[in-house]
Amino acid sequence: MLISPAFAQAAGQSASSSFVQFVPLLLIFVVFYFLLIRPQQKKMKEHKAMLEAVRRGDRIVTNGGIVGLVTKAPEGRELTVEIADNVRVQVMRDMIASVISKTEPVAAEKADSKAEDKKSS
Repeated sequence: MLISPAFAQAAGQSASSSFVQFVPLLLIFVVFYFLLIRPQQKKMKEHKAMLEAVRRGDRIVTNGGIVGLVTKAPEGRELTVEIADNVRVQVMRDMIASVISKTEPVAAEKADSKAEDKKSS
């Protein structure tokens, strides 16, 4: 039995050689994180903030493509949306794709800002 020189040379591998084999895998993970995972997390965070900010009078688009006006926006998960004259549907807050137009703040908030303006004058 003869041992070929290739097998004899393979026995002398060092620990640094195995680390060098994992470097490309680590680089691929880093690239995936910065190009795919991180932007997706940022987008989800922005969408969640948008859903929490929906209030009465906002014009929205649902995931199904229905455009409507929010008529009731309680703190819960359901919204009442008017999609045509006197046609109202209940929509889950999570199913809002985007907000087309926002309404101005509630009248009470306007009164507070006017009172602050008068105080500063």
